[in-house]
Amino acid sequence: MTKSLLIIGGSGFVGAQTARALRKLYPDTPITIGGRDLQKAEAVAATLGNADAVAIDLDRRDLGLDPSRRFSAIAMFVKDHTLNSMRYAQATGAAYVGVSTGAYEIGPETALYMHRPNASAILFNSTWLAGAALLPALHFARDFDRIDGVTISAVLDPRDMGGPAASADFDRLLMAAPQSTYLKDGKWTWTTEEDKKRVVRMSDGVELRATPYTPFDLLSLSASTMAKNLRFDLAVGQPDESSPDVVAEIIIEIDGEKNGKPHKARHVLSHPQGQAPVTAAGIAVALERLAGLDGKDPPAPGLYFPDQLIAPEHLIARLKEFGMRIEV
Repeated sequence: MTKSLLIIGGSGFVGAQTARALRKLYPDTPITIGGRDLQKAEAVAATLGNADAVAIDLDRRDLGLDPSRRFSAIAMFVKDHTLNSMRYAQATGAAYVGVSTGAYEIGPETALYMHRPNASAILFNSTWLAGAALLPALHFARDFDRIDGVTISAVLDPRDMGGPAASADFDRLLMAAPQSTYLKDGKWTWTTEEDKKRVVRMSDGVELRATPYTPFDLLSLSASTMAKNLRFDLAVGQPDESSPDVVAEIIIEIDGEKNGKPHKARHVLSHPQGQAPVTAAGIAVALERLAGLDGKDPPAPGLYFPDQLIAPEHLIARLKEFGMRIEV
């Protein structure tokens, strides 16, 4: 199979940036931009070189694509309520990464995988900004002998909510979702009104009221660390209208033990152009691994979180390459 990529939603705000990031990293890899609006998809493809565009019909099991088309990996940037994009990946043997599923929505996709576990590699990457919080947190955690707790706080600029699809995801995952959960004293628990009163302090000292959120980061951190306390909070920043920069920060706080003594660490990751280039870099790294563009064999069929496929150091290097600032 040729190492070709299909980006569904590739004409959207973040999808187009992902396509450009992939083209920067891999000038010769064929890329197909898929979307409901073929003209918009063609416009993005025309800027890439060695790329084409296709119309995607999510109501069809074959997505409306020519039966002869084959892809090594598929990225799904919009919420596919039909799951036909994942079915198509399984039917054709393509690896698949989705980025728009809430933790409370994981059941249908997991069931689809369980019924065809040997069909393709399925990457659950509905983590914050496609692994930009999870993998650095695991990297920083290596400095500890024991992890007691990890708190991740994400700050978005209200001007940086992305396109219509991203806004719809934001509304669905945060506004229409069931109550958030977090790990407290080793037990998963629903958030209470008292839990919602946390304040996040940004790198410039500004304090913001934060809302509890349950991305896949917490699920993977729980499985890969022995921490008894895990939580994720999301805050909307106060924009400086006079600055061209937008607020996009990830604050990682870890407490535990090192060399027999209590130890704490706080790390701040930020990008002056907001969340879109960070997400784009994260998905580009996911696709390079799924398609084997990095020179290694593609992963075997299975169900994965990003930390099971991607080395934290590799993602951090890619994030820095695309402009991420990391305070250690």
